Amino acid sequence: MSGVTEVMAELAALDDPRIRAVNERHGDDHGVNLGKLRALAKQLKTQQELARELWASGDSAARLLAILICRPKAFERDELDAMAREARTPKVLDWLVNYVVKKSPHAEQLRLAWSADPDPVVASAGWMLTAERVVKRPEGLDLAGLLDVVEAELKTAPGRLQWAMNSCLAQIGIEHAGLRARAVAIGERLEVLKDYPTPPGCTSPFAPAWIAEVVRRQAGRPAPA
Repeated sequence: MSGVTEVMAELAALDDPRIRAVNERHGDDHGVNLGKLRALAKQLKTQQELARELWASGDSAARLLAILICRPKAFERDELDAMAREARTPKVLDWLVNYVVKKSPHAEQLRLAWSADPDPVVASAGWMLTAERVVKRPEGLDLAGLLDVVEAELKTAPGRLQWAMNSCLAQIGIEHAGLRARAVAIGERLEVLKDYPTPPGCTSPFAPAWIAEVVRRQAGRPAPA
């Protein structure tokens, strides 16, 4: 099995209405179990042209599969830019950024372009890449300047952009002790995601709580009673 028609038929057979219903509550529009999707990708192995055909179908499950079987460094910058603009569901955009764009030689150019894009979904991809640089390659980033932008824009940013900017705020506070107090103060003043429902045992996305919990773990301190 390697042709796009056969693969699309396999994806259709894997579609589960119960999974689709759960995913739709989170803004995603597919019903394929991700474990089964990964198993299919493992069976297909890397196939760049098939990945392009699957992406072109517009189907979210097919696009997730395309991301798993593609060669990230084979995409041109403009191709990745177009793909990000076409990836309108959260899971597809998240996987595209994390599994493909981060491994691309064009990642930094796209980070800069996307962060300033008027489309908030595209801008969220830029902030996702910025958060990774904060953690892995902060050299050359104006971290104080990023905090200025977050302070001015986080409160009113649309949902997915707000989430990505908030993640960047938390990572600055976690990774850079000299800016931690300011990052926490921004989070406390803006109160973004303060009341986000967080299951027991999970870390809250509210930046001050997120920062405090990760820093505590890194220091090996016990959890507060």
